[in-house]
Amino acid sequence: MTTNTIVLQGSVTPDGTLEVEGKVPLPPGKVQITLSPMPDLPAGDPFFEMLRHIWAMRQKAGLQPRTVDQVEAERRHFRDEIDEEIAEAGRLQEECWQARQEPP
Repeated sequence: MTTNTIVLQGSVTPDGTLEVEGKVPLPPGKVQITLSPMPDLPAGDPFFEMLRHIWAMRQKAGLQPRTVDQVEAERRHFRDEIDEEIAEAGRLQEECWQARQEPP
């Protein structure tokens, strides 16, 4: 059984119902929900006001943050590229060593 854990944000309304922001990216079926309150950002703090403005502009522009799967795929891609570069450096070092061992 594959577990597709996702993290969504939402709000509990005054009547106690839950409103989830956006669509839930899971197939239809039963889910288990664990809720934890989000900390309030300090009111009037310039840094957090700037973040709120950025978040609002990104939402207005329809931009969505990358998913965990997208971030992990990019991280794996970069790791694979680095592994290839390290292997190539090792091959070059071996070629140079072999060349130094041959008589002139």
